[in-house]
Amino acid sequence: MSVKLIAIDMDGTLLNSQKKISAENIVAIQKASQAGIKIVLCTGRPKSGIVPYFEQLGLTDEEYIIMNNGCSVYNTKNWDLMVAEELTYDEIERLAQVCASYPEVCLTLTGDKSYYALADEVPDLVQYDAGLVFDTARAVDMADLKAEGELIFQAMYMAKKEYLDVFQAAVDGDLSQDFSTVRSQEYIYEVLPQGATKASGLRQLAEKLDIEPAEIMALGDAANDIEMLDFAGVSVAMGNATDDIKKRCRYTTSSNDDYGVAKAIYDYAL
Repeated sequence: MSVKLIAIDMDGTLLNSQKKISAENIVAIQKASQAGIKIVLCTGRPKSGIVPYFEQLGLTDEEYIIMNNGCSVYNTKNWDLMVAEELTYDEIERLAQVCASYPEVCLTLTGDKSYYALADEVPDLVQYDAGLVFDTARAVDMADLKAEGELIFQAMYMAKKEYLDVFQAAVDGDLSQDFSTVRSQEYIYEVLPQGATKASGLRQLAEKLDIEPAEIMALGDAANDIEMLDFAGVSVAMGNATDDIKKRCRYTTSSNDDYGVAKAIYDYAL
């Protein structure tokens, strides 16, 4: 069965260690699109951290982007929001209470338009992360958040690794009962609406496009890619992925610094 859709993680996959897209990857993605294969960036990033990269790909057909680790799906023709999973204010208040006794941990929220820190002021680590997605974090309280009324897709607890390790060990057993949780980076522990993963977003999009899982190729390198890789019929681990990721996948390509996405497209899709 031929590949009709390619789901591509960004950090550690499409982007190299310098957070850039290689010319080799761009050419391969364009060839796949020209062959009629749908290109879907599938990432934990919010819209602000995706659009500048997507524009570099130079794709002319309507494509799709799964953002916020599966909480939102947009088309790229007019940036309509096709799928949305959101956190309620009650859930956000609960998440704030969970970290109240951990002053080193900051609760951040990704909305449809804004990057929030639920705090009196934005910690340097949070502002650093916001900068990686070409945004600026704003400090808000619950009253401000409710007044703005923005859709909140995901929450992220941020702290230095040693603090976040302790925090996650203490709270994950409880939170994972009611939310989808994942440690996406050493300084980020994510909390998403229950059932929301990259795979859930990809499944909903595939159904809309009438594409079977067996016709999907997915590429990834990290823990928040696991469900997506398990869902796709053609799963490809990056050369820089962990051994656990590689064992789960049908294939392994070269690393993100050695044009692994392009190699996988030529080897398994074209």
